[in-house]
Amino acid sequence: MGLCFSRKSAVKKRPSKRLTNQSTAVGGGGTGSNRWSRFRSSKKDDSFAQDRALAAAILFQQQLQNGGRVPFDRSTSMRYSNCKSKKNQALPRSSSSRSRSLTDPLLQPHQLVNKELTIDDLETNHFVLVHGGGFGAWCWYKTIALLEEAGFKVTAVDLTGSGIHSFDTNNITSLSQYAKPLTDFLEKLADGEKVILVGHDFGGACISFAMELYPSKVSKAIFVAATMLISGQSALDIFSDKTNSNDLMRQSQVFLYANGNDKPPTAIDLDKSLLRDLLFNHSPAKDVALASVSMRPIPFSPVLEKLPLSNIKYGSIRRFYVETTEDNAIPIALQQSMINQNPPERVFHLKGADHSPFFSKPQALHKILVEISRIPPI
Repeated sequence: MGLCFSRKSAVKKRPSKRLTNQSTAVGGGGTGSNRWSRFRSSKKDDSFAQDRALAAAILFQQQLQNGGRVPFDRSTSMRYSNCKSKKNQALPRSSSSRSRSLTDPLLQPHQLVNKELTIDDLETNHFVLVHGGGFGAWCWYKTIALLEEAGFKVTAVDLTGSGIHSFDTNNITSLSQYAKPLTDFLEKLADGEKVILVGHDFGGACISFAMELYPSKVSKAIFVAATMLISGQSALDIFSDKTNSNDLMRQSQVFLYANGNDKPPTAIDLDKSLLRDLLFNHSPAKDVALASVSMRPIPFSPVLEKLPLSNIKYGSIRRFYVETTEDNAIPIALQQSMINQNPPERVFHLKGADHSPFFSKPQALHKILVEISRIPPI
């Protein structure tokens, strides 16, 4: 909108030599032929679009017949693959308008796929994305698109009182209540079905809680700039030693007292004017704008809760940590402190990533997630 396109002046071309016995389109020369080619291409596109629409309608009707209702899925991973897409087509570009750095290159499919190992050969091709405190499933939109284009199945959950979940954040009194949408999802998985859990920020505590409850349903756990607790520890314990040194975090916090000022806080909100510096210091402006109108308060009680974790359950699941080197919310020193206290199987580094790598380094994060998914079972 608002852009003006000017036509270039026509350049006369030398008349091409006409070949004998060569058919020409009605209307004269190449012009008619080009017009006919464009018409055929348009007809193919229309036919393909109609096929896709028909397939979607059939799927919708089958779901109505089988279950009587169509489940609401935050992800679009159940769509049909585009069988007519061009081979070696590049993955979709990030919506970022920034110039792409060497640490976040545009990846081609052959760089992500082990040719000796197909997605069907993996222990699981299903990612479950768990957002951090204040965020929602919406924050994973780039990651969802990239993973789906690579052939993975993706589910992004809204934790209680987050995203479009309608529950009042101030009324959340426990970690189990906060993480219930995640645990409900895992509980309903078919016997033998496994997923890869990905937790960001306080979502790390939530996936740890779920790992303890359903260890047989989790193939791997990936902590992305996340709270990775040890048994008997709370998220508040992790931050307490670093609170004084993180002035920006302290300045950004706005405590809410829904039960009265003489009672403990019920939630923590974040000062919108400090969001960019705290969470999105390397993220595109459009994503910062999305976050500023989408983020909700963080329930306070779950942050205080000490989490019991056992070696036989939580400890049996393979863990991986993704460091964000330019993180102002959970600084790299704090991330490394958690890693040293509770060492995962491997640590990955996202250079130049802020606290929200799904915005600031979506391609590089995607590459790491795919790489972890392809690590074979021990």
